[in-house]
Amino acid sequence: MTDFNPMSSINIAELEDKMKTAALDQHRGYAQNHYPEVQQYRPTETIPKSSACGHQVLREPVWNKGLSFTPEERVSKNLTGLIPHVMESLETQSARVMKMIQTRQTNIDKYLYLSNLKAQNIDLFYRVLIDNIRELMPLVYTPTIGDVCLQYSSLYTRPESLYISIKQRKSIRTMLRNWPYPEPEICVVTDGSRILGLGDLGINGVGISIGKLALYTGAAGINPAKTLPIVLDTGTNNETNLKDPFYLGLRSRRVSVEEQQAFMDEFMEAANDVFPNMVVQFEDFDTEKAFKYLDRYRNKYKCFNDDVQGTGAVILGGYIGAVNLSGVPVDEQRLVFMGAGSAGVGVAKQLVEYYTRRGLSEEEAKRKFWLVDTKGLVTQDRGDELAEHKKYFARTDNNGHQFRTLEEVIEYVKPSALIGLTATFGVFTESVVRALKASVDAGGLGRRPILFPLSNPLTKAECTFEQAVQWTDGTVIFASGSPFSSFAMKTPDGNVVDYNPNQGNNVYVFPGLGLGTILAKATKVTDNMVYTSAAALAESLNTDELRKGLIYPRIERVRDASLIVAREVMKAARRDGVSKLSDEQWHEWEEWGDVALTAYIKERMYDPVSFPTERARF
Repeated sequence: MTDFNPMSSINIAELEDKMKTAALDQHRGYAQNHYPEVQQYRPTETIPKSSACGHQVLREPVWNKGLSFTPEERVSKNLTGLIPHVMESLETQSARVMKMIQTRQTNIDKYLYLSNLKAQNIDLFYRVLIDNIRELMPLVYTPTIGDVCLQYSSLYTRPESLYISIKQRKSIRTMLRNWPYPEPEICVVTDGSRILGLGDLGINGVGISIGKLALYTGAAGINPAKTLPIVLDTGTNNETNLKDPFYLGLRSRRVSVEEQQAFMDEFMEAANDVFPNMVVQFEDFDTEKAFKYLDRYRNKYKCFNDDVQGTGAVILGGYIGAVNLSGVPVDEQRLVFMGAGSAGVGVAKQLVEYYTRRGLSEEEAKRKFWLVDTKGLVTQDRGDELAEHKKYFARTDNNGHQFRTLEEVIEYVKPSALIGLTATFGVFTESVVRALKASVDAGGLGRRPILFPLSNPLTKAECTFEQAVQWTDGTVIFASGSPFSSFAMKTPDGNVVDYNPNQGNNVYVFPGLGLGTILAKATKVTDNMVYTSAAALAESLNTDELRKGLIYPRIERVRDASLIVAREVMKAARRDGVSKLSDEQWHEWEEWGDVALTAYIKERMYDPVSFPTERARF
């Protein structure tokens, strides 16, 4: 009896863990039926740029020019002694920034340095980003932004966004009016429910909104003072967040789908009321909400979903080029999609339109697509209840046979293209890729397989570029969601060939789509505008890029591509009758053509300039 311990079967650590989690939940046990309105008793006093001086100038990132202030400005703005006496160009300051970045040991450290720079000197941050886009884009967005989101609550030092909690849902207009910069033109909003391939990150997903808007400015020249990142906090189902004492969001499980929908309705109505000219981009909502919100709001507000439409458009732009290089005729193309979530279905629907515009009926175009999820080929008679968005592509010609693995589907379909949006690393195995190549080779000589492992970040990629090249003997037409380095491989005859990867990054489409929508004063984002953005991207490559077998422009030319996309999106808005620009303005462009419209867009693209030009002055 002395050895008997009545507590021996009890997991004390688990009980303690549950108690700590319960103690952290500040909203447990309250009735969820009353949301008071915040009453602010005085308006925020803003200092005009023309009258700001001293630290007021230096502490405002959109006014601060660092060491580029002229002698006259230093006197008139009371800056004498507040900054070193030396006067420098943006180029010199940029070189210092790059030197400091290169001394940082981890990508997170580099991100934090850049974030701190953006909080101090907007012009310098974007000059560095634009001039070093290849090196810095992976830091300000994927793949680094995924790690930032995972740690956002621990890394937090200052506000960078609007944080709209469902607990203050009656005060959305008040919160929007508290944003310090007037009349934003583009907003990126997320609820953090499906961040990249990382799942529900709750309020930590705000890093996505911040990073995306940095690319709107860097890649398309939307004025940073006209951008607005927002995160909607409806709770989180992420156990790590719920147990994290530093988590910044509501430490409670997400409210019901119906209540999230009502909250979203209230947000969209308030945003349109306070900022009627603002375009709203939905980002990283979970799959069902992504489709539902897009369908619900697309004809009422100026909005689009980058995961559904932007991803679809950028992959379509690359696919157009890939088909041209593949040697497989359009009527023989067959596509297998591994992944049937919002991104997978969104991409597939964009590609359906590619075929319908080439003379196929919608039903004929749909028959070129086979979608695969974790349960196998998506069919109508598979026996499970299909999510609504999957039903469009559910096959009916499988004669009752169910294909459970990707290998089985490839053997059955004999595809010419394999596209991955699974957020599962390594799902494109050597046997899968070699089976794809074999099915393409069987069609005749000179044919090349199309392989797009598109999941982000790198840890979620379906395969690497090196694997794709090796397993297809160098014949692959490759595009990935995350950046890969070039790869050199020795051929059977002893020569060494350099292979260049393509990155099917949404940055090639969404900045130009947003810019075109803004400049056209479009009342909504039409399907034709989205399709046109893809077609414009496919036509934006230069001669050198085409000769190298690329299907996307080099990332250094992303602003060139965005300008072309924006121009064509504006023309599509005019054709669709949704542009509110005056007829006189359109008549001028219709008379003088792309030269005049391109000049109009360039004049309105933000571009931090070098000292001492007039544009740099107050």
